[in-house]
Parts: sequence; structure tokens; C-alpha cells
Amino acid sequence: MTSGRKNHVDASAAIHYTINSNDRAAHLYDVTVTVDAPDPEGQIFSLPVWIPGSYMVREFARNIVQIEASANGKSVALTKLDKCTWQATPCTGGLRLSYQVYAWDLSVRAAHLDQNHGFFNGTSVFLRVHGQEASAHSVEIQRPDGCAHWRVATALPSLEAKRHSFGRYIAADYDELVDHPVEMGEFELVSFKAHGVAHDFVVTGRVPNVDLARIALDLQKICEAQIAFFEPRTKQAPMSHYVFMTMVVGDGYGGLEHRASTALICNRSDLPTKNDTSLSDGYRAFLALCSHEYFHTWNVKRIKPAAFVHYDFSQENYTSLLWLFEGFTSYYDDLFLRRCGLVDEPSYLKVIAKTMMAVQRGSGRKKQSVADSSFDAWTKYYRQDENAPNAIVSYYAKGSLVALALDLLIRSETEGKKSLDDVMRALWEKFGRDFYQKDKILTKKGLGEEELQALVLEWTGVNITRFLAQYVKGTKDIPVAKMLAEFGVKLVSENASKKPSLGVKLVNQAGDCKLAHVYEGGAAHKAGLSAGDVLVAINGLRVNATDAAEGLKKLLAPYSVGDKLELHAFRRDELLNLTLKLRLDEDAQITLECDQDSHGTLAHKRPSL
Repeated sequence: MTSGRKNHVDASAAIHYTINSNDRAAHLYDVTVTVDAPDPEGQIFSLPVWIPGSYMVREFARNIVQIEASANGKSVALTKLDKCTWQATPCTGGLRLSYQVYAWDLSVRAAHLDQNHGFFNGTSVFLRVHGQEASAHSVEIQRPDGCAHWRVATALPSLEAKRHSFGRYIAADYDELVDHPVEMGEFELVSFKAHGVAHDFVVTGRVPNVDLARIALDLQKICEAQIAFFEPRTKQAPMSHYVFMTMVVGDGYGGLEHRASTALICNRSDLPTKNDTSLSDGYRAFLALCSHEYFHTWNVKRIKPAAFVHYDFSQENYTSLLWLFEGFTSYYDDLFLRRCGLVDEPSYLKVIAKTMMAVQRGSGRKKQSVADSSFDAWTKYYRQDENAPNAIVSYYAKGSLVALALDLLIRSETEGKKSLDDVMRALWEKFGRDFYQKDKILTKKGLGEEELQALVLEWTGVNITRFLAQYVKGTKDIPVAKMLAEFGVKLVSENASKKPSLGVKLVNQAGDCKLAHVYEGGAAHKAGLSAGDVLVAINGLRVNATDAAEGLKKLLAPYSVGDKLELHAFRRDELLNLTLKLRLDEDAQITLECDQDSHGTLAHKRPSL
């Protein structure tokens, strides 16, 4: 019996997997893959080294703890070709590989298994059968022993399984197989429909008295708004079933997009309870995360950069367009909360101001463009170190400001007749809508590295060549405040009342006040302090590590910019005695607000504030 969805692939799959989670205490998945017609020259298998949406080589094959092959009841020799690839000795008949995968990564990127639940991304557990990636792939998700009450949450098309049940599922090809994560366990579940499409919200982990009904109602507003955004006439979604998989923990935040689902992780306190109807900062951020990952259903999962049309799972896949695919998504995630009425105007402007401050804080923005940040994501953004604020810029944060500025520019140049919304729909029409069928991606064409400016000119009449040269390929600061002023949004910026600063970010590490970052040009940098140093005392008074930032603020309160202080710190096990000259806190505190008295010609045409 199927889940009610019409399968879009032939049930006679050529590649068959089983996955079992009986040894939960050891965190081991037992996986098999059977190939009906193996390569007569010796079938090659490999496990991806990365997962789309998370641009870092993670070497998932390191978690395979044992592997063996057989055919016709006889053992078949395997030769390891490199870090993630095996080749079987030539054989006839069905070739079967059996292997175990260690799953103890509690994140959205890999696989996790314990006595309470199981979660996996296909890139972590399903070996790729070289040469047969385009064939149909089936997988039997087996119920583990002693787990009669466990259920399954996945957007994989069902073959013989009822929705939320163990059994057989099917995918049109390998790319689809690994683009549907799976959650298993005694999770909480609420379902809703958005323009007729079934959506599940799944919660794994303990959240006492969680208000699932409120979450479903809020998500329904977001999902319906985004579906209608891309398809205002038909309101047709590109999938027939969508799943939000949420793991709650004591401290965590993140999400990873997939073609018909998303894996999320959040703080337990972020989710609303039935006795609290307020909109906490944590819940607002969680809704923005859900909005972000859902927007990716179109922007990056179906509208793709050309480099992602055919994934190469064996190595990095480079593009300089992540500022568009992640940055634009970061712009629209909060904008949709405002358009849905889930946040008010002051709250939305506060989010924009926070993004402006985050971008302005790091001097890396003057050294790296968002285009370069996108290209170097594999080695820089996803491998940040203590010097990151001084060396790189976030294609998420600055990318969202690029999107805001482009939106304002297009509205200004066209007197409000066009906007960035028109650009996104154009991208959908040219690179998304015509290249998929319901539940199946047939993308043959992706956005080229230099195609955006021609598309914007064609669809809006606005030439953005200079804009891209300055703010995307260049490192010039975007004049967001000036552009917002034209639309009746004024900026209030003050330099923390001329307060002095060390120019550092502090963390409490095992009771020590440690310097996580030393900002370039700040007092600490000029005095010779480095990231990793442990701050001990200032002018003979101990620095309190319990609330490091607040404690430092109190210690500096009696002093002014230009004052010299005696500072003691440890570098490794050596005590440093330094003289430090206080410098101005250059962290601008930005407030945005709509000018009610504005007479700007475009004030009434601002982006849905």
C-alpha cells in the first residue's frame, strides 16, 4: 500500500538498499546494497565526501567501520581505490555489499543513532553505484528490534510503506535518494496543508508542553506565502509532500535544505509552549530558519547555479554565486515573516540593523568580496578560525544586504513598478519551473556565473553591472542606510557613546576568560594580544570569566579612550605583562525606524515593511 502519492518511477529498481538500526547502543547502521547487473569489469562503489548545502569536504567514508561483498552466496574481493571508493572483483549475478556505518554526529549534515532515535542523510549511508546513478533506487527502512512505537518521517516516495511507517521507499536516481533525509523514533508530529500540499512538522527530543498547533499555523502562513510568491496564478508547489524534521537540544541551531524536506536543529527553549503566546527572540529566529530552508525548495534545490546541476560527490563543486543562493534566501526568510504578519515593522527593521552591524564589524569585508567568499566557502567560510572576522566576509549576511540593496535599487529605478520579486520569479521561470515534474527534478540548465545581470536587465530594465562590480565582485561597503532613506527608513547610528574597547570577542572556556577573536586595528591587537590568550587581570583586578563581556565592560567603565592600562594574560602557560592603550569602540549600534514624517517620493513603495 502506498502513502497516497503517485510514484513517479518504475517500481522495479535496479539498485536495492536495506538499512537496519538494531545496534543502537553502538551507534551502528547495518546497510546493504544489491546491484542486479554489476559492471562486468568490476563494479565501483563510493560514498560522497560532502553533502549539498554544506560546502565542506567531510569524508563520510571514514565512518564505514567494516565492509564486505558477496555474489551467488560466495565472497567477492573488494579493493579500496582511494579514501572513499571500492571496486569489487568482476562477478555475475546480483552483487551485494554489506557494511556498517558509525553514526554519532548530532547535526543536520550526517547521521546519528542511539536508543531514542535514528537520523540519517543518504550521503552518509548509501554507497553510490558508479555508472548506474541514473537507475531507480529502492530502500527498505527496517524497523529495529524492540521499537514497536517508532515511526518514520521522510519525504521519500513510498513503494510499499504507509506514510510514517517502516518499509520500502523508492527514488528515481541516486541524487534523489540522497536528497531525502530520514528521521526515526517516537517523535511528536503535527500535519497541515499549504495550498493543498501535505506538510509534516516533526519534533525529536523533549519539549514539555510544546505548542504544535501554533507552530503548524505559523508555518502554514509561511509556506503558503512562498508557494504563492513563485506561482501567484496557480499556487502550485513543486512537491506533493514536505517534511520539517526538528531535533531539539540544549544548545544548537542550524538547518539543511532538501528538495522536499529540511533537517533542523534548535534550542529546546526556542519552541513555544502552550502557556506562552508571546513571540520570543528564539522562536522568531526558529521561524526565520524554517522560512530560509523552505525558500531553498526553489532557490538552490531547483533554481541552481550551473555548477550544481550535476553534483560531483567526490570533490568540491565551485561556484561564485552562493551570495545569491544563500544571501538572497537570507533576505527573504525574514521578509516573509513580515509579509505573513508574524513579526511587526520594528522587529523586522531590528533584524536588518543586526545584519548591517554584523557585516560592518569584521574588517574581512574590506579584503574579500562576497563572490570570492562564495567560491572559497570550502576552505574559508566553512573552516573558520580565530582570524576569520579579519579575513573573510559572510556570503549569507552581506549577501542578504546585497539582496536588500538590489531590491531598493530596482524599485527606485522603476518607480516601484518592479522589484527583486520579479527577478526571483524570472529565475524560477528560466531555470526552475520548466525543468522539473512534480516530485522529480529534471534540471538540465543552471544559472551561469555571469548571467544574472542580463536577466535583471531583461526583466526589469535595470542595469546592475556597476552595482555587481562594486558590491559583489568588489569590497565596497553597500550604502544601505542611504538607499533606505529614499524609502522613508531612517538610520540612527551611535558609537556606543564614545566608550573605550579592547577590540576583542571573549568566551568562557573552563573558567578562563579566553580571547576568541582579536579584531584588527583594536586596542588588543595593537598591544600584542592574540586569539587564544587568556585574560587574567586589568590594572590589578581579576577579569571575571563567568560573564566575560559584561565583566570586561564594568572593568573598563572608569576609563576613557586613550587611557593606558596594565594587562596580564596567559599565552599557553606563559604570563604576559602588557601595556594597552584603550581605543574607541568602533562597533556602531544601529537602529532603523520608519520616518513617519517622510515625504520621500518612494516612501510608500518600500519592500513590504
